[in-house]
Amino acid sequence: MRKVYITGLGFISSIGNDKSAVEASLRELRHGFELYAPFQLPRVPVKVMGTIKEFDVGSLEFEDWTYPARYSIRRELLRSMAPHGLYAHCAMLQAIEDARLAEPDLQSDATGLYCASAGSPMLLTHYLRRINELGVNRVSPVSVVSAIAGTLNFNLVAAFKIHGHSCGFTSACASSGHALGFAYDDIATGRQDRMIVVGAEDGNSDAILPFATMRALSTATDPALASRPFDADRDGFVGTGGAAVVVLESEEEVARRGATPYAELAGWGQASDGYNVAISHPEGLGLANAMRRAMRSAGVEASQVDYVNAHATSTPIGDASEVKALRNVFGADIGRVPVSSTKALTGHGLSMSTALETGFCALALRGGFTPGCGGLRTVDPKFADLNLPRQTLPTAPRVVLNNASGFGGANVCLALRAV
Repeated sequence: MRKVYITGLGFISSIGNDKSAVEASLRELRHGFELYAPFQLPRVPVKVMGTIKEFDVGSLEFEDWTYPARYSIRRELLRSMAPHGLYAHCAMLQAIEDARLAEPDLQSDATGLYCASAGSPMLLTHYLRRINELGVNRVSPVSVVSAIAGTLNFNLVAAFKIHGHSCGFTSACASSGHALGFAYDDIATGRQDRMIVVGAEDGNSDAILPFATMRALSTATDPALASRPFDADRDGFVGTGGAAVVVLESEEEVARRGATPYAELAGWGQASDGYNVAISHPEGLGLANAMRRAMRSAGVEASQVDYVNAHATSTPIGDASEVKALRNVFGADIGRVPVSSTKALTGHGLSMSTALETGFCALALRGGFTPGCGGLRTVDPKFADLNLPRQTLPTAPRVVLNNASGFGGANVCLALRAV
């Protein structure tokens, strides 16, 4: 089994649109929340969103979109993109530059691409309405590839001339965790030398408001108090969109290119709850199993883990389930391990969240810090035994677990190690 390293990162996120801005936000615990204009209606109980700055992709017409001038994207590429496709394309450009990949590296048969998104509910609704009201001849021929789940890999494989493995993953909030895990397997077993993993979401009303029907979203009106993982007064998650790209390469490729990795992706694990279509197992059994499998895959013990980036979304049930999983794994040692959820700063990026947070962990491992618990005011008394740092710590972890949980009880844990 070959070692796997993270060599490139790209971000379009509520807390920054490049790695420097993102790292600064993580260090300063600066959130990316705002009162979101489309939510400011009496019939909408949710008011706050993790917004993407510098981009305006609210129009149904791609020609009306605006984005930073530093990105040059041809019209024929834009016309088949969803809003999150634009985010992903820009983040991919960043990650390719960050990893210092040349065109032959990118277009090698041994370079693949795995993506995670839910598609674009906004565009899908629009195109179906036009088909039903105006007929099929009044709808763009690229409507399908811009709207359905899979739009990311359709567009990115074509735009960047990817010849290796490609696939889209749809396991809700665990999607990009699965993408990273299977990408790790491809490299570790020698099937590919390099995998680029992309997670992205539109992060607009059509993508986020359906979660209000589940009473899963925070109804807070103060952006600073909306996303509060582990807090006694947490009342739901805050939605967000954007994109995150993680470049993974084999040890041999890192040596050949003289690349400087952020961290080693040392292993991963997954497990299912087998409990409920939407609610995590109340004892966190599936997530505990995923963590144990990740540590076994990485060859590390629980005593070696010195930071957990929790999935914790700021929902009453989900956070409690994850804490029980952490106690199951760490036992009496639970108070030693710093735990935080960076969703306190970004909001919940749904299928992109694990790719985003893996990028955060990579920045922390190389940058020498441990993200603190943004938004935390009053720790839930049921979590008093946890080590929940109120500020970002100026010390680097050596071994990190990054957790993810999705609908149907899909649980993924990634283990990262400093290099």
